[in-house]
Amino acid sequence: MKGKSMIVGNRMTKEPITVEPNDLLIRASHKMRSGGFRRLPVVSGGKLVGIITEHDLREHHGHLEHTKINGAMTEDPLTVTPATTLEEAAQILLERQIGGLPVLAEGRLVGIITASDILEAFLDVMGASQGGSSRIDFVLEGEEHGFVEATRTVAREGGEVLGVGTYREKLGENPVCYLRLLTGNPEKIAKALRTSGFNVLGVHRIGSETEKG
Repeated sequence: MKGKSMIVGNRMTKEPITVEPNDLLIRASHKMRSGGFRRLPVVSGGKLVGIITEHDLREHHGHLEHTKINGAMTEDPLTVTPATTLEEAAQILLERQIGGLPVLAEGRLVGIITASDILEAFLDVMGASQGGSSRIDFVLEGEEHGFVEATRTVAREGGEVLGVGTYREKLGENPVCYLRLLTGNPEKIAKALRTSGFNVLGVHRIGSETEKG
């Protein structure tokens, strides 16, 4: 993934813009609009005390010039550290239905990680952030129809593997392997895999809703 490990510290926005609890909501609104942010950490005396979001501002529409941030913010928000894995951060966001997490190191605010940051990281891992790529999914069925033999088939057909991974549709079933291809004709490669006995599930192109089985 371009030399970056899957931890928050490598994907967070460092030194985020902040507001103070006694600031008015209109100040937070201006900072969000000018920076394109959806949330801002609230800091007092160098310590994180809350977070204010676009949703909070909407709930106080018409009163932004008269309401202080400490009257609308979420106090003591959930946080992560730079060493937290992206998987753990993603799980927190999903379970709590929130869009971002402040990042603390030794009690000091050092960044913020959002759902968009995490999604971009996982797309990088899958090779899906590279424009013009495609993906072939097939069932892993032993060494004869496994990853190594599949990549050999791709190479013989002039393809270049950009990324690889596995997933399971259901527990107990054989895992599905996906090959992200940067070059080569994906339909031709899928046909060659089928000819070699692979159970190819489909060909998927980035930026297109079209899927070919």
